[in-house]
Amino acid sequence: MSRPLESVAHAHRLAKRRLPGSVYSFIEGGNEARITVRANVEAFEEIGFRPRVSSTQSAPDPRTTVLGREIAMPLITTPAGFIRIANPAGELAVARAAARAGIPTGVSILASTAIEEITAVNPDTWFQLYMIGGREGTAAAIERARQAGVRVLIVTVDLAAGTGGSDTRKAAMPPGRVNLASAVRHSPEMVTHPRWALSFLRGGLELTAPNVPGVDGRSMTIAEGSAALREHPPTWDDIAFIRGLWDGPLVVKGIVTGDDARRAADLGVDAVSVSNHGGNGLDGAPATIRALPEVVAAVGDRIEVLMDGGVRRGGDVVKAVSLGARAVLIGRPYIWALAAGGEQGVDEMLALFRKGISGTMALLDRRSVSELDASALILRR
Repeated sequence: MSRPLESVAHAHRLAKRRLPGSVYSFIEGGNEARITVRANVEAFEEIGFRPRVSSTQSAPDPRTTVLGREIAMPLITTPAGFIRIANPAGELAVARAAARAGIPTGVSILASTAIEEITAVNPDTWFQLYMIGGREGTAAAIERARQAGVRVLIVTVDLAAGTGGSDTRKAAMPPGRVNLASAVRHSPEMVTHPRWALSFLRGGLELTAPNVPGVDGRSMTIAEGSAALREHPPTWDDIAFIRGLWDGPLVVKGIVTGDDARRAADLGVDAVSVSNHGGNGLDGAPATIRALPEVVAAVGDRIEVLMDGGVRRGGDVVKAVSLGARAVLIGRPYIWALAAGGEQGVDEMLALFRKGISGTMALLDRRSVSELDASALILRR
């Protein structure tokens, strides 16, 4: 990068300029009319702050505890499949940057890097599980995660049952392998984005998901894995099955109603994440910051509540925490940063979030995360 990242919007602009159109579409995602994608972002504008004059000159401390471990700020990089398409450094770059920032890193089962490599650079790794291969495949994936040293298991429940209509992310899904046909089809983009093309090709032509073994023992391709995850959408009985196999912290991601949150708590999960898959699932699902208060009220102190979707600055993190989220997961912001500046870009993005969280807390005269609550906000409804 010619200069450091100034904001999430800056990273977004750089990513859009540097990535081929089909790759940018894959990262942007969204479903049908992208109503939920927009709502996730716009809903944060409905919430204002109640600033207070500072009572002390001490700096705010953004540290918090999530699922039994202290982290440097209430932020987690959410699992995302095949981010190598943004930059060949992929998940390893994000995991290292997250470790330096003192926060957990989420890794998708459809990652382009083996989970063992991720846990080696970030001991607070959260692994996203889909029921690829049914219960047999799920049991194998859980055991591999345990052996690799994964700390937290995430079961995502809001996408595998289907995506409804036109899924722009699915339409841009990469092929199983870069071959002559796919090279010819994408050659105009390769020509106009030579730096991206060269860096991607140096990373290898096999577009595989090494954490997803196929029936013959080989790794599935990203396209095969994406199709396979929809063959076994998880049910509540499956959540109970997974709880029986995994004795570490368990998160159910994709909850937007109080009823579902209570049921998850009844099954013994440790946390739920209020999420609509970044708008990549059911278009018209509620914006997550709007759904958050209902979920928090439903479970009380029984389990922890996380949230993702539409978070674009440190102030958004503060809003979510003030409404009861223990921490916030981000996706597109760090992927845009990865596309814009590789590992350094992710470092800079996480530093921007930390600065934004601390700065907002200072203007609210909240010196610790535990002091954040709804009294810091103005809800414009």
